[in-house]
Amino acid sequence: MLLDAQALFSDNQAITTGTINSDNIVRFGLGDVSYMPVIIQVVNDFDNAKSVTVKVQTSASPDFSQSSDLVEAKLLLEDLKAGNLFPINYLPKGNKGYIRLAYVVEEGSSSETTGKITAGVVSSLEYNCKDLTA
Repeated sequence: MLLDAQALFSDNQAITTGTINSDNIVRFGLGDVSYMPVIIQVVNDFDNAKSVTVKVQTSASPDFSQSSDLVEAKLLLEDLKAGNLFPINYLPKGNKGYIRLAYVVEEGSSSETTGKITAGVVSSLEYNCKDLTA
């Protein structure tokens, strides 16, 4: 599995509270990208979030002033451990030109302080880590 810096949404991005957009927006242009494999992986354990929901969002403009959610997946705290994957394997249909991820943190008894995620389009899917989609 290879990650390309130009198709990387998040690189060891800290995910703390509220809704956090991916550090990067990927421009695909118009067309179907639903065949492109994607990986969204926890790279540092979360310590306090009840859950994190990842939303794949698209927009016709890079400012995402009119964005649409294409798909979402949620992991609970017990699954927010390094190496675990969110169950989104491919970009969904509906691309309007630009795609980003939005991470929605449901807070636990205190604020999240340690969780990090790396996400991006990959050359192929290989599951050398714990795969939660099986």
